[in-house]
Amino acid sequence: MITLTPNAVTELGRLLASKAKSPQAGLRLAVRRGGCAGWQYEMQVADPEAGDEIVESGTARVIVAADSIDRLSGCEIDYSDDLTDAGFKIHNPHAARSCGCGTSFEPADEPQGSQAVADGEACGTH
Repeated sequence: MITLTPNAVTELGRLLASKAKSPQAGLRLAVRRGGCAGWQYEMQVADPEAGDEIVESGTARVIVAADSIDRLSGCEIDYSDDLTDAGFKIHNPHAARSCGCGTSFEPADEPQGSQAVADGEACGTH
């Protein structure tokens, strides 16, 4: 399903220790139509909902929204602490391209959308 790098496990464990309101809470991950490349990632600390899949590693818990499982299958979640680009990063094998900010992607199994930006191009520059 989804894998987490050691950096992601560490940082997600810290995040959940400080933000989770229940023992079942995790980083809930979903994809929705939108963003400059066609689909955008949504992340929030939340409890699982019916049909969601849960991936656990140490103190880290990722909850994959039921309606997003197919688009997120095989993804790797990493954490970067770069000064200009810190945060959780999703490496998605289903993405043909992604926008420069990394928050949206164009799936490989869909025709290129007219709203998609060139791979790596920053959002808002098209």
